[in-house]
Parts: sequence; structure tokens; C-alpha cells
Amino acid sequence: MPVIAPMPFTRTSHTAAQLPSQRGGADDAMAAGTTVDHLTETYRAHYRSLLGLAALLLDDTASCEDVVQEAFIRVHSARNRVRDPEKTLAYLRQTVVNLSRSALRRRILGLKLLSKPMPDMASAEEGAYEQLERDALIKAMRGLQRRQREVLVLRYFADMTEAQVAQTLGISLGSVKAYGSRGIAALRVAMEATA
Repeated sequence: MPVIAPMPFTRTSHTAAQLPSQRGGADDAMAAGTTVDHLTETYRAHYRSLLGLAALLLDDTASCEDVVQEAFIRVHSARNRVRDPEKTLAYLRQTVVNLSRSALRRRILGLKLLSKPMPDMASAEEGAYEQLERDALIKAMRGLQRRQREVLVLRYFADMTEAQVAQTLGISLGSVKAYGSRGIAALRVAMEATA
């Protein structure tokens, strides 16, 4: 699937001022939240935060980009349902979450359908040991508070800086540091308990 990268969007105030006056009465109310320009502008402005949201649920950048692009396409197709321009971003976010969940369900189903390991695996012992480590980490991550888990996923799995995590989650830099250190401490305790 080709990448739809958001391009810088510039519109002069002269053009923006002309839009409502060019349309007729009933269209004015709907135009604010349903125009292609408004949706595109919102998508471009919040592209990175939408990628961050997808990264909380998915594990690879390509899947996150695919989900965010598909969300734009779906909201674009159903933009007549968005009556309030304030809700455009909410529609995009909810669509990203729903598509991420669907992608995870497909992956889980695919894993269940795999009947045997690939023949080029080094050894059964290595594969089993890695799986046990992965399972223990996933279980420990699930035991964390939601905000701690979000900070750790963005910080260490999505490889974001603390400032980027703060911006993505809409919290202060100090909160990111606090949630991160508490989350790591809780993970350490949980992992030592399983060892």
C-alpha cells in the first residue's frame, strides 16, 4: 500500500473567508465538519499523534502507517456523518483504534493457524526460551497501570524521546519521567517474581 504522507497545508485567510459566503444556508452548517479540506487539514496536523496512538497497539511502524492511512480513507468516505468539526479528530482516533484492534485480531488468528514452527529455527529450546521471555514480559506489561504501559511502549518500543511521549499523550515531561520510572520498577519486580 503506498504511503500517504501528510504534506504541509497552507491556506490563505482570504480563501478561508470566502468559503462560507460562497455556499448557501443549509450547506453552511454541514460544510464546517464535512469538507475534504477540513478533514485533510486535521489529518495533516495530527498525523504524528495518530501514528503514536497506533503504536500503542501495534508493534511495527509499517502497520501503524497503514492503519492511520486507512483511517483517513474511511473517515473521508464517511465524512457526511461528521457534523461537528470538533469531532473530526475524534472520528480519526476512534477509527485508528478500531483498525488497530482488527489488525491484532488478524495476527492472533494467523498465529493460531500456524500448526508448526518454521524448519529453519535454531532449536526448540531456544525458541521455547524466547517465547517464555516474551510471554513473561507481555504478562508483566499487562499488569502495569495504563499510563505506565503507554509511556513504556512509546518510549522503548516506539523509540520516542521523553518529549515526544509527553506530546503524544498530552502530559507533562515530568509525568512521563515519573510514569516511566514507576513502570520500569514494577516491571522489574514482576519479572523477578516469574524467574
